[in-house]
Amino acid sequence: MKKNLISLIFLGLLINSCGTKIAPKAQANVGNGFISVASFHDVTVTADRFEELLKAKELTIFARINHSEGASKVGENLRPTELIIFGNPRVGTPLMQCSQSVAIDLPQKALFWEDENGKSWLSYNDPNYLANRHQIEGCENAIQKITGVLDNLADAATKE
Repeated sequence: MKKNLISLIFLGLLINSCGTKIAPKAQANVGNGFISVASFHDVTVTADRFEELLKAKELTIFARINHSEGASKVGENLRPTELIIFGNPRVGTPLMQCSQSVAIDLPQKALFWEDENGKSWLSYNDPNYLANRHQIEGCENAIQKITGVLDNLADAATKE
């Protein structure tokens, strides 16, 4: 029994050390409805990867905004900061039917930004926070599905 346990622990450590690394979620923003995931890539590469994932999932990309370029055009400096606005009316419409005020937060947004230490991040609104903010009831399955999709997109875009 002890030998099997040691073998399982070793196997777990071996599996954990192999394969793709996923950036850990930041804990600094817990509780404010803002989820941030550290990226192994720079801002542009992370945003490019995220955009490709959206296209592969056939989600609508409404806009990609480079705030740093905008700042530069008015003579200001801003660390790399980009925003992608995206969504799927098949998912967003039922949420708005549950609580129409959620439309202020839709379509979804993903923020790609570099902190003061040069670390790149992907951030997005926590769907559970939005559900509470807009008192969404009866759409728990949709919120859960959206949470899973956003988490998976963020993990895939930021991994090594």
